[in-house]
Amino acid sequence: MLLCDFHVHSSWSDGKLAIPDVVDLFGRSHHDVIAITDHVVNTDTVVGKAAHKMGLSLTRERFGAYLAEIESEARRAWDEYRMIVLPGVELTRNAATGNKSAHALALGIRGFVSADGPMEDALTRAREAGAITVACHPNEQSGWFENTLYLWKRRNEVSRLLDLWEVACRWDLFPQVAKAPFNIIGNSDFHRPAHLYAWKTLADCEKSPVAVLRTLRRGSDLGLTRLYPPPVSTPEREVSGFNACPCLPALSNA
Repeated sequence: MLLCDFHVHSSWSDGKLAIPDVVDLFGRSHHDVIAITDHVVNTDTVVGKAAHKMGLSLTRERFGAYLAEIESEARRAWDEYRMIVLPGVELTRNAATGNKSAHALALGIRGFVSADGPMEDALTRAREAGAITVACHPNEQSGWFENTLYLWKRRNEVSRLLDLWEVACRWDLFPQVAKAPFNIIGNSDFHRPAHLYAWKTLADCEKSPVAVLRTLRRGSDLGLTRLYPPPVSTPEREVSGFNACPCLPALSNA
């Protein structure tokens, strides 16, 4: 089983750590696979334009440099930690209400995809670009920007555009998502070091980017686990690793 986290942010958008620091943190904690998924925020609303002015979004002009850094760090991650690093983005449309807000991961992406227009259009563009799409925290109701209910409210209509749904995100579980007939994963929505200890995905496949992406697209041979912090925090054990943390039993997709 591979320990995976497919929802990780860096300082390219609103994360606190640069990609090299993210790689070292996850590599030292014995993750097998991570995906860097910085925000691509829409530019066709006031809220979206504000995010761009604050530097909280990738842009088309910066996207090549973003991918180049991920590719460079992916090589280092494999050499130093035998950890796979996948490229991705989080397509982001924030609105005044959760019912109109939607976030979705596009994993394995190799070119810029805009978040402008309806989220259905953005997901279509991501799928056409070969990305694996994931509904982010689709039934979250804990805060303004976390309340992204648009996809969940339209789940029957948009499910054909989504490969996976987050049933667990950071420290939350979404029981209604678990009851739906969708393939599910769990992620940390990592923004800062404290988010390392969170829900994760377990993938039963060969340790290679192709095999991991194929497993995600298929939606099977996946499970969930929770990574807990070490019981005693010392400088030597600041990042203790997966095997040192008690975990809940994996829950496999049907």
